[in-house]
Amino acid sequence: MRNLIIIAAAGLALASCGKSGLASHNAPDELAISRNAPLVVPQDFALTPPKPGTARALGQDSQSAAMEALFGPGARPPAKSPAEQQLLDRAGAGNTDPAIRSNAADPRTNIVNKGAFVRELLDAPVGTRDAARADIVTGA
Repeated sequence: MRNLIIIAAAGLALASCGKSGLASHNAPDELAISRNAPLVVPQDFALTPPKPGTARALGQDSQSAAMEALFGPGARPPAKSPAEQQLLDRAGAGNTDPAIRSNAADPRTNIVNKGAFVRELLDAPVGTRDAARADIVTGA
């Protein structure tokens, strides 16, 4: 009796997978794939790269764009509270160095020593899958 119930349940499950049977499916045809036109680079190459230290081109900042996308045109982010503005001022958020990318590779730049483990991981060649290379012994 138990085997008969299992066979009947399996048959019912398999019958529901077909295109004809107890239930009719209105699913899209997975083999009907349309091809999109290839991407084309516009012929206007008059764009100039930005100069370091100059002001950004006028445009909408990402926070305003996100607010308009979520809440509709004309939506603006709320003003920062005095506590939030004080926190940003103390953190130096408005004092960004425009030449920071040049300073990052400078040998005089102060860095934090993360230890031998991180240095070994960063110095490992790309694509290394050697288990002995991944086994790092630290002096701790």
